[in-house]
Amino acid sequence: MRSSDFSRQLEGYGLLTAHILYHMPDHPRLLQTFLWQTLDKAPTFPELGRFLQFWERDIEGKLHSVRISHRDLIGPSDWRILDAEFPIH
Repeated sequence: MRSSDFSRQLEGYGLLTAHILYHMPDHPRLLQTFLWQTLDKAPTFPELGRFLQFWERDIEGKLHSVRISHRDLIGPSDWRILDAEFPIH
């Protein structure tokens, strides 16, 4: 049985890292940083969209900026079918 994370990677999900800068609620002129990682699917990034909606709805710190990086963990070049057999004694 495959893990759900592995299944998602086979469906095209990759590692998303979001570097979020936000204004501190008690000191709005100061910026705080927050790093968040999850598996997400480029180019639409539905998980990131849900997280940012949650942030704006439930967290007091106003967003300043979000910088993202994304890397596919499994891709076509990672899988090869071999047509050979190498017996060992």
